[in-house]
Amino acid sequence: MVRPCFLVIDKQFPGSISTRKLVIETALLNVITAYNAEEAVQTFTRFPAVDGIVLDTEVHGLPCDRLIERLRAIRHDVPVITVSPSGYEPCGGEQYHVSSYDPRDLLDQIQQICTKETERAAQQSDSPPE
Repeated sequence: MVRPCFLVIDKQFPGSISTRKLVIETALLNVITAYNAEEAVQTFTRFPAVDGIVLDTEVHGLPCDRLIERLRAIRHDVPVITVSPSGYEPCGGEQYHVSSYDPRDLLDQIQQICTKETERAAQQSDSPPE
């Protein structure tokens, strides 16, 4: 079985590892990490087949709604989860939004994406070829 893979776009702090990356890897999912908007676009251009994107709304380089637009220009159907501190509003363009301080909520949203992707793949394999 192939494990789902997520692109995590997170603020970089010197000498630290993304907590979100660790949470997702602990759930036995694969993670590709980018630490600013430009790196995210370059990485997603090289690896567009991820199952979803987890985006810190305070990532450096672009406002998060503009970054989502650029990512969707590469692949319009990619599911996006934005993560921001409690009390902050979603940035716009994402399908999912969670508080950055609750890993259970993040994993619940990722599970929803994985379930939908699995269902979509099953439907495509059941469809007769055109």
